[in-house]
Amino acid sequence: MERAMAYSARPLVAPGLALAFMVVTGLAVAAFIGFEPLGLIVIAAAIIGAYMAINIGANDVANNMGPTVGARALTIGTALIVAAICETAGALIAGGDVVNTVSRGIIAPESVAETQIFIWAMMAALLAGALWINLATWIGAPVSTTHSIVGGVMGAGIAAAGFAAVNWPTMARIAASWVISPVLGGIFAAIFLAIIKSRIIYRPDMIQAARYWVPILIGIMGGCFTTYLALKGVNKIIKIEFGTAVALGVAFGTVLTFAMRPVIRRQSQGMENRKKSLKILFNIPLIFSAALLSFAHGANDVANAIGPVAAIVHAVRDGGASDNVGIPLWVMLIGGIGLSIGLLLFGPKLINLVGSEITRLNAMRAYCVSLAAAITVIFASWLGLPVSSTHIAIGAIFGVGFFREWYHERILNERRVDTTTPVEVRKRKKVVRRAHFLTILAAWIVTVPSAAVLSAGLFYLMNLISY
Repeated sequence: MERAMAYSARPLVAPGLALAFMVVTGLAVAAFIGFEPLGLIVIAAAIIGAYMAINIGANDVANNMGPTVGARALTIGTALIVAAICETAGALIAGGDVVNTVSRGIIAPESVAETQIFIWAMMAALLAGALWINLATWIGAPVSTTHSIVGGVMGAGIAAAGFAAVNWPTMARIAASWVISPVLGGIFAAIFLAIIKSRIIYRPDMIQAARYWVPILIGIMGGCFTTYLALKGVNKIIKIEFGTAVALGVAFGTVLTFAMRPVIRRQSQGMENRKKSLKILFNIPLIFSAALLSFAHGANDVANAIGPVAAIVHAVRDGGASDNVGIPLWVMLIGGIGLSIGLLLFGPKLINLVGSEITRLNAMRAYCVSLAAAITVIFASWLGLPVSSTHIAIGAIFGVGFFREWYHERILNERRVDTTTPVEVRKRKKVVRRAHFLTILAAWIVTVPSAAVLSAGLFYLMNLISY
């Protein structure tokens, strides 16, 4: 009986802990701001924001750590800890610009001047995004958390003040980024894989080539990360120009490259000159790239959870809408900690799915996917564009797959590397699953209007109840 009760209760542990986090969030915010009439609205918004952050962490963690776990560079437990630390750091250090885009950039502030209407619009958007993601996760639909919240904000804005309320130029930039970002992710991933194949794998002495190129690839990661931190984190304390940030990144990347050379040399001692040995050498850069992607994801996707919360807090304190929003630290904490809790409680299943079941990833391919996705998300976050890390990661996977298909069928086929296997069979092994494009396209098309309609309905309901 005890074993049966433990077995039946086990699935309830994670939802129970998630609920406990939401309750603690509400109590902490209540103690911080007090139980005033408008304070209750802030408390409700904080609880819904925590719920949204948990959903985002549960859904999107697989894009960051799935390739690393699938390539067996990290265990699931270690990957979850690394992701939780980096997600929280990215949200707190570099999440401000995207939060401003979600909270104030989509709805034109002058179009929703009445404080109460603006508050209900943001509340409806937040709740609609969270409910849609939860529903989509329950039925197994591959939707984007970013698309969900942007659609929710747009739908609530239209319901509150008509189509004129939406800042359509900003929406056009966001929509364009949804198309451009996965393409960029695929291009970056293909470029990195091309470098690895041409400069390392298909060289007479692969180990010697890896000793030269692997430190360079690690240096590229360190340089990108340093530039981004200089622009987003340090820039909040000391004003740093773009050129100076790039120079700092180049300097740190160069130092890191030379520092990693003896490490890679020692690690490669005694290795056989074959591809299997290279996978071991790529474990270090793969772990670095996964951590960088988690940081970038925290910086970009924290906006989906707390952008509307920040707008509501600002509206309650200052009354009405404005172009600039000061983001309180406790609001950022809700988003960052919520992301981490979501991935710790609900992440392992999705990590296994992305890392092992969608496509076969070794350490080198997983590195290309992670680094390309990280660079793309960082670039989008720097521009203040809330892009979908899900579709960027999928775009990077497709980029790796299409490049392998082209490389093997056009280049290796001419060299007749595998003469025992018929050409038709080799083609079937390399073909990318085009059907995934239809799934992704359907998710893109459905999510934004669905979240917008749900948000508009919730806004009308809230407005009706308030009167």
